[in-house]
Amino acid sequence: MLPGKDVLVSRAALLRVLTQGLLLACVGCSRPAAVQAVSRPPESAPPPAPGRMEPGEPAARFLLTERDGTLFDSTSLRGKVWLASVFFANCPGPCFRENQAIADVLRAIPDPDFVAVSVTCDPENDTPESLRRYADRFEADGSRWKFLTGDMATIKQIANGTFLLPAEVGVHSERGVLFDRQGRLRGSYHLLQPDRVKLLEKLIREVLDEPVDASAAPAGSGPP
Repeated sequence: MLPGKDVLVSRAALLRVLTQGLLLACVGCSRPAAVQAVSRPPESAPPPAPGRMEPGEPAARFLLTERDGTLFDSTSLRGKVWLASVFFANCPGPCFRENQAIADVLRAIPDPDFVAVSVTCDPENDTPESLRRYADRFEADGSRWKFLTGDMATIKQIANGTFLLPAEVGVHSERGVLFDRQGRLRGSYHLLQPDRVKLLEKLIREVLDEPVDASAAPAGSGPP
């Protein structure tokens, strides 16, 4: 005997409810589409620096907060060759690989005059304490690897204007940007591509071997 019309309707309604519930459950376990879209650099992002470039003007001075809660002044980078990058601690995958590459570069080039400067693009969540815990995952030496936070407007200004990298909340590039002892931008390479990282290491060693240009303005000599 065939089921009645009312039974068929009830079964169809039940199927719709179960289907909707399953879809809601799946969406609840994934990143919302709106958040996923933010992972793409905005159209207003500055063009990245090339792999190598002639030195220009020294970078403007900037002030941020270190993972131990103390003030970081970029004038402390005078005389150092430094690698800048942007990341955030809750990044699901690329940031960890980016920072693992930086850790590998620091081990490959143990020169104390070479340091890394990593700036979060999620300062609301990446408090100094959060950054300290994150840095511990890489056994980061505080004297050679700075993890920095601050207000988002300042971070965006530094990233866009000094590093030539995009920076919005949860938006960043996986490039490492190199500055010489005078704070002059010398090039950038993608940190998730092993062949690019090798070229970056080569550039770092070359810049470390350069004689100090006494006539150049010191790194971060301008106003913050």
